[in-house]
Amino acid sequence: MASFRLDRLGRGQVALLRALARVAGPRRRLALVGGVVRDCRLGRPAPADLDVAVEAGALDLARRVAARVGAAFVPLDPERGTARVVAGPLRLDLSDFRAPTLEGDLAARDYTVDALAVPLHDLLRDGRARVVDPTGGLDDLAARRLRPPDRRVLADDPLRALRGVRLEAALGLRLTRATAAAIRAVAPALGGVSAERVRDELLLLLGLPAAARALRRADALALLAVVLPEVEAMRGCAQPAPHRFDVLEHSLRAVAGADRLLPRLASLRPWGGELGAHLARDLGGGVTRGTVLKLAALLHDVAKPETRREIGGRVRFFAHDVVGATRARAFASRWRLPARAAAVLERLVRQHLRPMHLAASGRLTRRARHRFYRDLGEDARDLLLLALVDAAAVTGASPLATWRRAALLHDLLGGFAEEHAAAAAPPLVRGEDVMARFGLPPGPAVGRLLGRAREAQALGLVRTREEALAYLDSLPGGP
Repeated sequence: MASFRLDRLGRGQVALLRALARVAGPRRRLALVGGVVRDCRLGRPAPADLDVAVEAGALDLARRVAARVGAAFVPLDPERGTARVVAGPLRLDLSDFRAPTLEGDLAARDYTVDALAVPLHDLLRDGRARVVDPTGGLDDLAARRLRPPDRRVLADDPLRALRGVRLEAALGLRLTRATAAAIRAVAPALGGVSAERVRDELLLLLGLPAAARALRRADALALLAVVLPEVEAMRGCAQPAPHRFDVLEHSLRAVAGADRLLPRLASLRPWGGELGAHLARDLGGGVTRGTVLKLAALLHDVAKPETRREIGGRVRFFAHDVVGATRARAFASRWRLPARAAAVLERLVRQHLRPMHLAASGRLTRRARHRFYRDLGEDARDLLLLALVDAAAVTGASPLATWRRAALLHDLLGGFAEEHAAAAAPPLVRGEDVMARFGLPPGPAVGRLLGRAREAQALGLVRTREEALAYLDSLPGGP
């Protein structure tokens, strides 16, 4: 008989579960369910999030546990009886049984490998407890097989179709042929699922080490077109040399390049460490810069099909960066991305051609580098990494091989510290200085002059207030 050991969990998790058991009392049936049981059976580390099924009263129980341990109480779905306790980095999700019995509750879950449970009171008392497995999830884990307990559970909640793609990629399992067919059948209904739930599942998928592979699987199962309707036009949009692939294939290869690059940032010497810390930063709602980078890789050429023109025998994509930024903004709004993440995504798509234009202009000047960082700000390094995976995806090369010959990216990254320090330095002149010197009222003209003075300061052309004002005096045509 398969069993689950308490020592597979962390000390903080065990303490949180003991607090739950004390609040619930010995007579209320509680079961540790889902991912933690599955992952430990697979030999994977226990996740930080724990799921517990409760016979009844999950919301009240979660509220009392949160009060007892000084944690936050978050009602997730009061109508269905689900709530969350957030204790620092740990999360405990409680949900009412979806059927009169635990076995019935498990049979209504999404996939058999998640329909596993461990009686919580037995586990805490004995340090070990049997695994309840009414749907054959343990056998499916052993066979590396992914299937729902019943095909109807996918129709009941079409988000489970997208989740199946993510679990397949994350766990190294394989959807059965019948399950893949069932997912294709329910794919159109994914569009009726709440935007927030689709967003959360999509972001988890993009956070996988092999996000591109999962996106390809979602495309093959007709799910990607629901999330991104532009997929079909991208698929059929050919590109001229040196491109080897149509727009969709190129975009998926750019995501694959980001998959390959992110765990190997140390290879981008000497900036790997700071780039890793930068991409791990939260842009709101747990969405990291690394995840937004992958999303920008997928969407950076999204407007090429609608902007494609043949002029004089040449294929051109005029303003696809500008139109693409609009499409990216609409995507972010449709799927309710956090505001900061949406802004970064839009900016990356809008500016993704800029490094290429700088490279085409020849030698990188100090002024051009300054303006690049001035305009991109905190997102400059994200854009350089997007440019790297974009360039590699033109021919299908490794981004690490492309990096070794990307002199412009080296030069731009090498100037980050200097440009960051220049941006942080106090300005030599302020608006009142400019207005007093040139007799100007408040308005855009003052802002433009302040910008010119700020640039001169960053480039080392002026070092004092008087020098900055004199520099403005010397501008062609006068201030």
